Amino acid sequence: MSIVVPRKRITYPETDGKPMAETDWHYKSVTNTRFSLEWHFREREDVYVSGNLFVYYEEGNPRKCVAPDVFVVFGVPKRPRRVYLVWEEGKGLDVVFEFTSKKTRREDFGRKMDIYRGILGVQELFIFDPLREYLMPPLVGYFRRGEKWVRQEAGEGRLVSEVLGLEVVVEGERLRLYDPKTKNFLPSPEDLLQGT
Repeated sequence: MSIVVPRKRITYPETDGKPMAETDWHYKSVTNTRFSLEWHFREREDVYVSGNLFVYYEEGNPRKCVAPDVFVVFGVPKRPRRVYLVWEEGKGLDVVFEFTSKKTRREDFGRKMDIYRGILGVQELFIFDPLREYLMPPLVGYFRRGEKWVRQEAGEGRLVSEVLGLEVVVEGERLRLYDPKTKNFLPSPEDLLQGT
């Protein structure tokens, strides 16, 4: 007679109990960017836009996760998720936006960056400091070139995202997305509230 030991089910938590954003500026940056990207890719069923969602990158280890402020993945179904499990989705993230602050900068430029570059295969990372607390210019991009990332500062307040086909633009304390094909900024909740 053999004894069958049931396999332990791993739970991947959906929350860590920490607040989503540091300040109103950070919260607006996250929600405006996510909304704009969802609007831009609204007709694409193979593009997933999310943010502040746990991305688990090692099966069986619920401690191996990261929660990007906003991210985009091409080639996976657009559908609601509780968490993003890389091994089930079949790929990592393509583009990540982080809205950094004095409190989060060490993690944004340290652990998170290492995970994005080395484990998740992120093609482009944009880090924006809406309050200009320490990052000047306030927008910096990292672009994958082979196995390395090339850092580019937005000296004139603008970076090009080849992956998204958009320009990432600093406008005061806001980060906006510009579509060079339509020659228009993508709408955001803030724009809609202001009637622009």
